[in-house]
Amino acid sequence: MSNMKPEDLLYNAGSEGREDPKSKSPLVSLQKDLEFYEEAIQEVSLELLGQGYTKHPIFIAHQHEVSVGEKILDHLELGTQWTIHASSLEELTEKGLIQEEKKDHFIKQFKDPNQYACLLVIVPQGANFVYYPYGKA
Repeated sequence: MSNMKPEDLLYNAGSEGREDPKSKSPLVSLQKDLEFYEEAIQEVSLELLGQGYTKHPIFIAHQHEVSVGEKILDHLELGTQWTIHASSLEELTEKGLIQEEKKDHFIKQFKDPNQYACLLVIVPQGANFVYYPYGKA
């Protein structure tokens, strides 16, 4: 899994590697939902950090059911398209979603959780980590 920017997920690359506005992916809706969710995600992140639960909070964004983390924002209750679960580096490593031998590399790449939400975005094509900057909305 690689680190991506939210913009990287907004379009499917055209056959020549250029962004094709006609091939918008459903992840465009994730950007909209994140703007709506941002304050709640940041609050949960600060709680996880403040209570010493983890130094690496990770939020899982999905449109299906996942069995990782704790659901904090339900798309059905909120009338949005994406559900968000709160998790941590420790849980994702324990469940094998982050390989133990790649954990140190992940920690080195991890951005300041006071400034960014680390999201594991799960789509039918796979999953990627994305850092969403707080204060963008």
